[in-house]
Amino acid sequence: MTRNTGSQDAQRDEHRPGPWGWWKDDAGSAMVEFTMLGVLLLVPLVYLILTASQIQAASYAAVGAADHAAHAFVQAASEEEAQEWAHDAAQRAAENMGVSGQRVDFSYTCHPTCMDRDAVVTVTITVDLDLPLTPPGVDMRVGTIDAQATRIFGGI
Repeated sequence: MTRNTGSQDAQRDEHRPGPWGWWKDDAGSAMVEFTMLGVLLLVPLVYLILTASQIQAASYAAVGAADHAAHAFVQAASEEEAQEWAHDAAQRAAENMGVSGQRVDFSYTCHPTCMDRDAVVTVTITVDLDLPLTPPGVDMRVGTIDAQATRIFGGI
């Protein structure tokens, strides 16, 4: 009967799976693990920051577009002209903030009637919010941002 020596046990342990077997010599794997974990954690964080930035830009665009559209509406001579001017002002204001004019929806209400002195117009702007980095033609709408602005005809 042959007895195993310590060196034979060590050779057998190197080929056995487990915490001290195949992974005994893992020189350089810390860099690989750090890189993989860094990428896995950093990519979602960057995407979250991009999404938050797009929400903020849409909010600013909606508020600016509503304010400009209401101001343009009360400056017009007729309701048709007012609607045209306000719609144009809303799209331009949104595009100045980096939001496509096609994502901007415009509506208004007048009380008691439009174009009367001291009548009140309320302009509502809705901006569609898409996920960032989506290819063109893919509809990834996740919500809308609304803003309202009110002006008085004949007022300031």
